[in-house]
Amino acid sequence: MTDNNTLSGRVAVVSGASSGIGAATARRLAAAGASVALLGRREDRLKGLATEIGTAAVPVAVDISDQQAVYAAAATVRSALGPVDLVVANAGVMLAAPFESAQTVEWDQMIGTNLNGLLYTGRAFVDDLLAAAAGGKPADLVLVGSIGGHQVFPNYSVYTATKAAVAHLTRGLRAELGPRGVRVKNVQPGFVGTELGEGMVDANQRELLAGMLRATPPLPPEDLADAIVYVTAAPPRMNVAELIVVPTVQP
Repeated sequence: MTDNNTLSGRVAVVSGASSGIGAATARRLAAAGASVALLGRREDRLKGLATEIGTAAVPVAVDISDQQAVYAAAATVRSALGPVDLVVANAGVMLAAPFESAQTVEWDQMIGTNLNGLLYTGRAFVDDLLAAAAGGKPADLVLVGSIGGHQVFPNYSVYTATKAAVAHLTRGLRAELGPRGVRVKNVQPGFVGTELGEGMVDANQRELLAGMLRATPPLPPEDLADAIVYVTAAPPRMNVAELIVVPTVQP
């Protein structure tokens, strides 16, 4: 566990902070010395996590698929913590189903959260990141993707398409923002023990996912959090641009 001051003085934002990788990352960032804004839809969980972390954490309930709500949340964060120099755009949903029988509302939800939500989150804080970099401070935009961005999984076509978009978005933003000092990176998890997938409408797909996780024990979210702290605490001259993190036994 990271519990030193490698991120002392930094102001971070974590979306999807109410559970899983987001909650674990918020804890790790705070343990490393950062102040952390917790973004997510479930206000009760955010408040509980903020109480656990202490005064370094501020809960901000928001639906990141709503652009104006994200901008309002960004203003709340700046008012409470000041300008932001570290953004972890982590919120995501994974809803599997055969293409011909999928509920298209699930497609909309994945595109709205996994892609639009990351775009809105990045846009809401990019001026802060550019200002931090111009002032000689580290500035990080971490987009949490998935190994699904470059692998094929039957019945996950729309989900993996959103994650492929995240991977290429990272590369494009790195070309735009990297020369101005902002490190844009894509952290791509494999199997991780989170709530991801629990909301699938297709019960058969939920059962198949549970079977996959039994066959390949997932990583705890804290492992991904440690990886995120590592890449954001690296010297400003170095960007870990793409990081794949999977269980050792996962093919």
